[in-house]
Amino acid sequence: MAPFLSGGGYSSEAWSYVLALDEYMKSRENPSFKLGIHQHGDLESLEFWEGLPQNVRDLAIELHRTDCRINETIVVCHSEPGAWYPPLFETLPCPPTGYHDFLFVIGRTMFETDRLNSEHVKRCNRMASVWVPTEFHVSTFVQSGVDPSKVMKVVQPIDVRFFDPSKYEPLDIASEGNLVLGAKAPNSSPGKEFVFLSVFKWEFRKGWDVLLEAYLKEFSKDDGVALYLLTNPYHSSRDFNNKIVQFVEDSDMQKPANGWAPVYVIDTHIAHIDLPRLYKAANAFVLPSRGEGWGRPVVEAMAMSLPVITTNWSGPTEYLTEENSYPLPVERKSEVTEGPFKGHLWAEPSVIKLQALMRHVISNVEEARAKGRQARKDMINSFSPEIVAEIVTGYITSTNY
Repeated sequence: MAPFLSGGGYSSEAWSYVLALDEYMKSRENPSFKLGIHQHGDLESLEFWEGLPQNVRDLAIELHRTDCRINETIVVCHSEPGAWYPPLFETLPCPPTGYHDFLFVIGRTMFETDRLNSEHVKRCNRMASVWVPTEFHVSTFVQSGVDPSKVMKVVQPIDVRFFDPSKYEPLDIASEGNLVLGAKAPNSSPGKEFVFLSVFKWEFRKGWDVLLEAYLKEFSKDDGVALYLLTNPYHSSRDFNNKIVQFVEDSDMQKPANGWAPVYVIDTHIAHIDLPRLYKAANAFVLPSRGEGWGRPVVEAMAMSLPVITTNWSGPTEYLTEENSYPLPVERKSEVTEGPFKGHLWAEPSVIKLQALMRHVISNVEEARAKGRQARKDMINSFSPEIVAEIVTGYITSTNY
């Protein structure tokens, strides 16, 4: 049970597990279990559903029809704990009728800060097992009070066959982006600028302010670079253009004599089937997030052999190395000032170090490409669907009911 139709982070992760497990079981003569899915935990998005490949939509309908005997069913509640039984908001509860009717109930969740609140700890401890994606989460969950015997690390798979740079031509990114600041260098020909890409929902946690400050301080119009932001609202309006302009006007940044380096926003829906082409259109991926549960766009970019710059804290520490990426140092920890995680701590990535890394990438293109190639190898070797499906199947079949 997961937000399969929402298009958010939990949605994409749930799909990655389902696709991996479905393929894994079809390759076995006598699969040890059958798979069923139900929508749970978030709102449905028609745009997201229509953007899924036809074979995935067909599979969703097939798996939704799977008949399960309650007393033989292992339920995986793949969502934030507020959606677990009894839910704190309107959603189909997971498990649907409480914890005692089913064979085994597993919670799959993650958080982006240094701790869990007491309500989430209580909900995790109701589960028979709690699956988290990284060692970072094992530590924060146990330190927050979740029973250590229940916490298990299950990494997230990345579909390295779908996100394969050899299969795609680049998306015409210039036609998708809306120029909101700056201008192209006068001598740059179309498609020749160095493209930095960032993919995120518009919230403070994602560090869009850090990214804009570093990029605009480091580059000007004559550097031949472009920054593309694929973003969507998160409890906010869609006027990203005005937000960016207002941010720059309110800052102490001085406009370069030769003009700002260009910033583009893509706020239209990019169908899932076109995401690899979007990554293929970039030269580097950058996300100075303050905290990530896993970092789905980061691993997608890595699978597409892009050099990646992202904050070396929280979820991404599970897969970032000096050989496969440019880990961005944390300057300090800061307190979350609003929302459900108020009072928790998360990372403040270094603006100065981000400036240096972005400059380094455009000045050392071959080195950056080598890191991108290593990133894809690491995704294949450690996080491919077959490997993670074996891990999940092993846990499910060996569980002591």
